[in-house]
Amino acid sequence: LVTVQPLMADDYTNNSPWKKLSLDAGAFLSITNTSLRFGSGVGVSVDLEEALGMDMENSVYRLGGYWRFTNNRRHRLDLSWFSFYRTADKKITDQIVIEPPGGGEDIIIDPGTEVKSKFNLDIYQLNYSYSFIQDERLDIAAQVGLYIMPISLSLTATGLVETEGDQNFTAPLPVIGLRLDLLIAPKWYLRTGAQAFYVEYSDYTGSLLNFRSAIEYDPWQHVGFGLGFDALRLQVQADGDESIPGMDLRGNVAFGYTGILLYGRVFF
Repeated sequence: LVTVQPLMADDYTNNSPWKKLSLDAGAFLSITNTSLRFGSGVGVSVDLEEALGMDMENSVYRLGGYWRFTNNRRHRLDLSWFSFYRTADKKITDQIVIEPPGGGEDIIIDPGTEVKSKFNLDIYQLNYSYSFIQDERLDIAAQVGLYIMPISLSLTATGLVETEGDQNFTAPLPVIGLRLDLLIAPKWYLRTGAQAFYVEYSDYTGSLLNFRSAIEYDPWQHVGFGLGFDALRLQVQADGDESIPGMDLRGNVAFGYTGILLYGRVFF
């Protein structure tokens, strides 16, 4: 006589494809497009790649991880970070007008001026998700999250008179989204998700769209590798709203990237 014992909760979590803890690191190869308008009034639009000579192609490191913090592994926290640091040196062909955040006279950079520019963007992302569908092959979750994206642009123009100006903003951007993980074959996963955000507050308007997808292979018990696609589009318009901490941007920022991510991960 053979008796079959049902799987206990510990047996399920030990054999579940949805790991409790994961850490990953990789290289992100992207093409970016960035445009800004300095000043809320007479400022002109500037395309960083075209007007200032910044490279469209970027190679950066990317770090991330997640933690399923309940026994049923339906509740999950994700954290990731990567950054774009770019510099350029070019003789501009169009006039640039910068309206200082604190007021005062506009900074005018005339055509023919040699301009050194720096553009720094860090992207920190924190997500909470709940898996409302989860079995041994499929995990579908609803997400709420927060992007924190410090953006800084500085320009130094040299000529008869040296001129320097800068703009920056650091503001939290809340998002909602969906995440889907699918075990498509033993040790092979499809991981995909999308997030969106739109808000209007006082003199501040912002929107964000993000889509990512990856194929992952886990050849060993605690080690895996992945190849993914990631695209983001951010638009922010502000008028130096002092009621939002870190917001001294006056004008518009439009930033987007499309790229390929190659990464390795360890999981438990």
